[in-house]
Amino acid sequence: MKDWHKPKLFISRCLLNIPCRYNGIGAPDKIIDKLEPYIEIVETCPEQAIGLPTPRETLRLVKIEEGIRLLKSNNDEDLTESMSNFSKDYLCNLGEVDGFLLKGKSPSCGLKEVRVYTSIKKGSISTKGNGLFASEVIKLYNGIPIEDEGRLKNFNIREHFFNRIFTLSHFRYVKSLRNITYLIRFHSNNKLLFMAYNQKELKKLGNIVANHDKKEINELLKDYEMQLLKVLSKTPRYTSNINMLMHAFGYLSKGLSKEEKAFILELIEKYRIGKVPLSVPTNVIKAQAIRFKENYLLSQSFLEPYPEELMDISDSGKGVSH
Repeated sequence: MKDWHKPKLFISRCLLNIPCRYNGIGAPDKIIDKLEPYIEIVETCPEQAIGLPTPRETLRLVKIEEGIRLLKSNNDEDLTESMSNFSKDYLCNLGEVDGFLLKGKSPSCGLKEVRVYTSIKKGSISTKGNGLFASEVIKLYNGIPIEDEGRLKNFNIREHFFNRIFTLSHFRYVKSLRNITYLIRFHSNNKLLFMAYNQKELKKLGNIVANHDKKEINELLKDYEMQLLKVLSKTPRYTSNINMLMHAFGYLSKGLSKEEKAFILELIEKYRIGKVPLSVPTNVIKAQAIRFKENYLLSQSFLEPYPEELMDISDSGKGVSH
């Protein structure tokens, strides 16, 4: 069994089924329940943190001349400064984390889908935006995986999120060692995964590892981390995944029979047209790598980028990849 480096993940307190929401209850989530054994959790409720009781009156975001304000729904008391000051102070002291999982549609933690009213008048129309705490997260943790629990119901978004947080957690461990040998090994073991994400950016990572300018290790790790975040920033296109699968297939093809080659290529084609998930051809390639003792492939993280217990092909069909 693989020894995973636990991602350090910030999670909105209510998603852990702690009764802290405005209505006095939590907001449990099955995906987080599955994740919990494999992660290190950091949590808070920004609304409780600024002194609001539970239960409490609802809050709303209102866009006025001074900007977006956080107001109590019943009396328009302005909580903007309290929430802004807390968010900045909390996040500046949070330290390094591998990702954020926030409560969707919350005026404090929500991402993109929070109602932002155009007037303090009751019944005014609304647009959509980010909660105040979430806005500070985006500003201060640019490039780090940030999602809400609703979007994780989409299979591709969830897989992308898991890939990123477990890869970044492993890199955080490598960074702590301050040793070029471990950086080279990390890069080598993730090469095909990075190929699936962005082959052009992968080459830039390779140039950093080569260290032609003889940079000191701390500077080298900083450069690598910045480039790593770029590599992992967008969900892989299926064409890139196919390119990665064909590259892996090339390591095995000499030992395969004509029928075995045809079978694997047929699975890759089924993935291309959407009949099977990526895990199907990946697992067949893994089986053949074990059969032929192809150690380079067996060392590759793309065969199991995160714990298989988290692999679930169920999909809400909702959500859009970044």
